Amino acid sequence: MQDIASNADALSLYGVALSSRLIVGTAQYPSPTILAEAIKAARAEVVTVSLRRESGASRAGEKFWALIRDLGVRVLPNTAGCRTVREAVTSAEMAREVFNTSWIKLEVIGEEDTLQPDVFGLVEAAAILSRDGFQVFPYTTEDLVVAEKLLRAGCEVLMPWGAPIGTARGLNNPYALRALRAHFPQTPLIVDAGIGAPSHAAAAMELGYDAILLNTAIAKAGDPAAMAHAFALGVEAGRAGFRAGPIEPRDMAAPSTPVIGRPFTDPAFSDLARA
Repeated sequence: MQDIASNADALSLYGVALSSRLIVGTAQYPSPTILAEAIKAARAEVVTVSLRRESGASRAGEKFWALIRDLGVRVLPNTAGCRTVREAVTSAEMAREVFNTSWIKLEVIGEEDTLQPDVFGLVEAAAILSRDGFQVFPYTTEDLVVAEKLLRAGCEVLMPWGAPIGTARGLNNPYALRALRAHFPQTPLIVDAGIGAPSHAAAAMELGYDAILLNTAIAKAGDPAAMAHAFALGVEAGRAGFRAGPIEPRDMAAPSTPVIGRPFTDPAFSDLARA
């Protein structure tokens, strides 16, 4: 049987064509070896990395960066943990220098319990970074108005959450995610955060989303590499299902077997036939 991935349509993000629609994070893995195995099993072409504020003299993080380079994947730095516009912009500028890329996953966190994005700060920071030549991947909510403002700020990709970061709850609001997809049919949309199982990823892809970004569900799994492979299959299956054109749900039953020409098996009808 031919591999599903070989037939998948390419995903384009800021003009970069990708065959994989699964983006994985690089935090919380038990070891660098397991991280590398998981990235390979996921068949990921893009990984997210966070900039650590560590002493340059200690050359901290050099082995990690060498591992990422050896894997041959594209890096998407993020501004994880930033709470203000100034902090996010400064982190993005530092990341561009360290990782030599204009791509940035923009996070501006506004609420501690849910780690919900501060959408006001997010739009402001996105506008500043876009003007400065960054290609911004904003971590946002499923709000349509915020989405429109982010696009006007210069973003060409949107990354709405499925559920709060690390909760593994899946898609908390499928209705809103479906509406977002319908309102912005030409914009690449990536579900980011809250995905806990391959079935969650498949469900998002079946809604027409373009990719999935996740970290904790793989890194904290009993077998990260096996889970990464399962997620890769889930993403591919969901995308294939979406492209195949699933039937619309309905309230009433509809027989799958035709009733015309059905033989009479009821005893009453048999008696009538004999008469």
